Amino acid sequence: MLMTVITIYTLFVLVSIYTSVMQIGFVNDAKRKEAVLLGAADFLKAGNYTVAKEKLSIVSSFVDYFMFIAWMGFGISYLANNVFFENEAFLNIAVVLSFVVINSILSLPFGYYEKFVLDEKYGFNKSSMGQWIKDTLISFAMTLVLGSLVIWGIYLIITNFSLWWLWSFVFIFAVVILINMLYPAFRAMFFDKLTPLKDEELDGEIKTLMDKTGFVSSGVFISDASKRDARLNAYFGGFGKAKRVVLFDTLIEKLTTKELLAVLGHELGHFAHGDIYKNIALVGAMLFAMFGIFGNLPDSLYLEMSISQEPYLLMILLMLFMPILGFVMMPIMGIVSRHNEYEADKMGSELGGAGGAVELANALTKLVTENKSFPLSHPLYIFFHYTHPPVLERLKELGVDIKTT
Repeated sequence: MLMTVITIYTLFVLVSIYTSVMQIGFVNDAKRKEAVLLGAADFLKAGNYTVAKEKLSIVSSFVDYFMFIAWMGFGISYLANNVFFENEAFLNIAVVLSFVVINSILSLPFGYYEKFVLDEKYGFNKSSMGQWIKDTLISFAMTLVLGSLVIWGIYLIITNFSLWWLWSFVFIFAVVILINMLYPAFRAMFFDKLTPLKDEELDGEIKTLMDKTGFVSSGVFISDASKRDARLNAYFGGFGKAKRVVLFDTLIEKLTTKELLAVLGHELGHFAHGDIYKNIALVGAMLFAMFGIFGNLPDSLYLEMSISQEPYLLMILLMLFMPILGFVMMPIMGIVSRHNEYEADKMGSELGGAGGAVELANALTKLVTENKSFPLSHPLYIFFHYTHPPVLERLKELGVDIKTT
């Protein structure tokens, strides 16, 4: 059984790397042809950035694979034999957290390289080394505190319920929903400084737009995201009356008022169509499948690993195999998500009134330009990775001639 598990993971890594290799070849070929959406220099630059990111992803995949083999071969048993606590709950928390911490430390060089080499080279990084270290330490502390609580919760469920996998799914699903509710507040508290939108005219237009879809929020806020990154973004976070509209200051700077309203209209389209709930349902389905599989693993696997079926082992196996299930589920989630994006684009253009489609198209083009997003991708890569349709397809659906955007 252990060899079967390793074979499944090996196939996952090979397919993942093959997809990246196909994307690299496709982009390397496309970037030398006539530029699309971007100027010739920016088109080449965006292509080079995409290729560099995929090469980093391949290296990361190899490291993850060797780490998987190490964990399955001796790593888990090493932790089990070298972490000591008389209290069983503390023992399980310590073992799982040790696993998480080791993986986090090993991922730091990749995070550093992406931020201070790739993003620095292509003009995205605005963060200082001190800011990055501070963010990393805060994230690490939050992982230890919140992770300990989640691990303890699953430990209690495993040790007290025969159908532990079902109740663990319910527990983790509730945690996912809670995170979605609290994300804006946590981000504002520890990472970004949020200030209420002071432009009264823009604030009024945004609220008029929200009223059209019945979206109730606690306010419109500006995030000082430019202190870390030059990319443009915006998000709606939270549930119920605690929902917030958060605009990156980079977005305010680069888009016109009409373009900004078109982007927000798109996001409100997601709200009106209940897309956030659809996405949560898909995540729930993935979690249910994952817990169902790992709640019914054969005893032979544990015997081959020379380790008892302890709660910490089940939790570590879940985390090790989560990328596989995510990769398998991604095409399904991508198909649904890309459909939702088209529908949100349609509503965003309608909310913008006359010329709404053109304003949204202009905004999408600026997002591509400012974020240095290469507008072309290999079909296989789109199938496995894209949650949004390629921007050229979105422009065609909006009925806008890309030459005029």
